[in-house]
Amino acid sequence: LSGSGVPQLVQPMIWDYAADIDVEGKVQLTEKYRRCGFSKVWFASAFKGATGVNQSLTLIGHHLRNQLEWLQVASRSPADVLEGIALTGWQRYDHFSVLCELLPVAIPSLAVCLQALKNGGYSEKVKENVEKLLGMSNLEIDTFMR
Repeated sequence: LSGSGVPQLVQPMIWDYAADIDVEGKVQLTEKYRRCGFSKVWFASAFKGATGVNQSLTLIGHHLRNQLEWLQVASRSPADVLEGIALTGWQRYDHFSVLCELLPVAIPSLAVCLQALKNGGYSEKVKENVEKLLGMSNLEIDTFMR
């Protein structure tokens, strides 16, 4: 890669939507890309659509944990290597699959994930802020919301 010229033309994106990503492995991958000549990398997380092909509701806790894991990777990576985090929300697994987790049911998850990334973590204050922003009285993280 170093001699190909590609690192001067693109920025790689490292994708992982799991709630328990291999933080150390992602840090090492980021460093490997850096040694190959890439000046910046992107991380890709998900706020919906990554937990099952026929999933109807969004389990916020799964996606929140994914953001928190990426924040750990970011904090352990060289300070100037991260260009950003692409917060994805998949609508289907492939073009032949049914739609999953439509956006309206995933808006609370999107709000929680964005606030966690913005604040560098999740706390009671972040939860209260999301509840206020969405006009909700009780945000459920570890159960499916109605």
